[in-house]
Amino acid sequence: MDALLPYLVLLGYLAAALGFFTWLARLIRRRGTAGAGLAAALASYEEAFRVTSHESHHEIRAQAERKAPADSPDGWRRRPRKG
Repeated sequence: MDALLPYLVLLGYLAAALGFFTWLARLIRRRGTAGAGLAAALASYEEAFRVTSHESHHEIRAQAERKAPADSPDGWRRRPRKG
């Protein structure tokens, strides 16, 4: 058991560090306080390890940057109700 103790301590510290950084990333994203550098770092992480999340991120940003509303697939554009 004494031979496993250093490995268990190292594993515990690693799990705590990963948990802390995961919590910190969620907090920063939820509050929207991530700067451009941190957003780029998180996007590069997602690009490397979570490809579908990275693709969704770019799609959401493209939708947010669109100026005019897109037509619906059937060709009819709905107008907002007044009043």
